[in-house]
Amino acid sequence: MAFALPVWLAVQEALLGPDEEDLGTPSCFDDMDDETLFQMFHLTRPCIAFITDSVRIRMRKAAAKKPALSVDEMVMVALNYYAHGVASAAILQKVDLSQTDYTAVIGTVSGVIAGMSDQFISFPLMQDAKSNVAFEIEKLCGIPNVLGVLAPAHFKIRASPYEKDSFRSFVNTLGHTSVVSQFICDSDGNILSVEKCCVGSTLEQEMWESSFKGREMEEDLHGPYWVIGGKSYKLSMHVLTPVSEPANDKEIRFNEAHAKIHNVMRTTLGSMKRRFKCLMQLGFAQEGSLDKKSNIIKSCSVLHNIAKKFSTPPPPVAAARTHQVKTPQRRTREQSWRILHCRTRKDQTLEMEPKPSL
Repeated sequence: MAFALPVWLAVQEALLGPDEEDLGTPSCFDDMDDETLFQMFHLTRPCIAFITDSVRIRMRKAAAKKPALSVDEMVMVALNYYAHGVASAAILQKVDLSQTDYTAVIGTVSGVIAGMSDQFISFPLMQDAKSNVAFEIEKLCGIPNVLGVLAPAHFKIRASPYEKDSFRSFVNTLGHTSVVSQFICDSDGNILSVEKCCVGSTLEQEMWESSFKGREMEEDLHGPYWVIGGKSYKLSMHVLTPVSEPANDKEIRFNEAHAKIHNVMRTTLGSMKRRFKCLMQLGFAQEGSLDKKSNIIKSCSVLHNIAKKFSTPPPPVAAARTHQVKTPQRRTREQSWRILHCRTRKDQTLEMEPKPSL
């Protein structure tokens, strides 16, 4: 994140300019109090206003004709969906939108916000920016010359078990159907890069080697810096992984420092999924047509960074369960696919059985 909030606001004001059509027009957010706004959208009023104006700027440049809903109403529907994974009946009624039409609105707004990633998601390029990011990471964990934390992020989806080859490709090592994207964040949890939207079986190393940022780093375009990667990555000139079998105190201390900074990514993704519950289940997906899922993931990443600039906390963590939760067991791809395929077929069979009349 190269620019501070005042710079964002100044640039936005210059781009927005005096718009007579918008002057004096009340926003559909105005009749909600601050508590209701946070409950419905997991964002604060100033943050929502900034997002709405940013979307308005982009849509003004791109729109060939005026949409049926106002920009504020479209943003309201999308933000409500991001926050809860569904668009609430109250919001749809407020903007007079049917259940069948709201997905098109979400697709439009997601495309616009994802397109804002060039402005709100920025990997450090200038030397001063690199030095600042590396300094903060070293201050946190003691490892020098690190530009960010690298990790895959899996997001659950639904896939048809009847398309066996496609279904198998979505099954990850935990036995879930998912898509996976590549994230890099800094020590404060700002997202510096988000790339790819691949089927869940894609290997982390494969994704890194084929990504723009991976190629840039390995071709030494960013200088003598590292990114911190987990044990699923290969140690290289620019990816720093933990020592697999530490043999002395020095290696143990390094692994502890590595774990400390790597945990920032775990916290960041957890925060994102609490604020944007749509990321907990992205719905039905088909291999070869993942652009809509990618736009939603990028949109939530942009909104995450904006929320951090406005110091807007995510919703609190739900109360911990009292019963013991078993740690998911990693399986081979073949095992994961077989188990999930049988489970899905069984669920669909139960749904098809006639239910007793009441």
